[in-house]
Amino acid sequence: MEKLYNISIFTENSVGMLNRVTIIFTRRHINIESITASESEIEGVHRYTIIAKMTEDQVKKVVGQIEKLVEVLKAFYHKDEEVVYQEIALYKIPVSVLMNNMDAENIVRSHHARILSVEPEFAIIEKTGHAEELKLLFDELKPFGILEYVKSGRIAISKPMKTLETYLEEMSNN
Repeated sequence: MEKLYNISIFTENSVGMLNRVTIIFTRRHINIESITASESEIEGVHRYTIIAKMTEDQVKKVVGQIEKLVEVLKAFYHKDEEVVYQEIALYKIPVSVLMNNMDAENIVRSHHARILSVEPEFAIIEKTGHAEELKLLFDELKPFGILEYVKSGRIAISKPMKTLETYLEEMSNN
């Protein structure tokens, strides 16, 4: 049965690495739902968080193939219940909507969103949460006129306590 998996990949920071990782998904005709790249807690090590819908057998094969790439230090996969995750969205709306309409302001407050910037023509609102929460705020603000909208990919931290440093130490001892 297909479901969403959170794949964390720790790599050296090298040109073309993201391409080599995504080709593994493309060859298997697996669509990536979300991808985020960032520094990790270890200097010089970068982390990719990839969300994709597939079977557990597929995710095991994909992670195994990713780990064969030279610059990959370690790759893991987790189910949603094994991670804490968030996404972020920014909404640009006409500033007049916030200044002249209490309904719009109440919607922003009820979603625990925050106003990042107020410019003469527009305001930028930020909301952090799960995709469903971000979409709900979008749907409620849409009648007021959303000028621009952008959403990040998922970032996730696994609940299991074994750290990347522990895995790297184990690898160097073998």
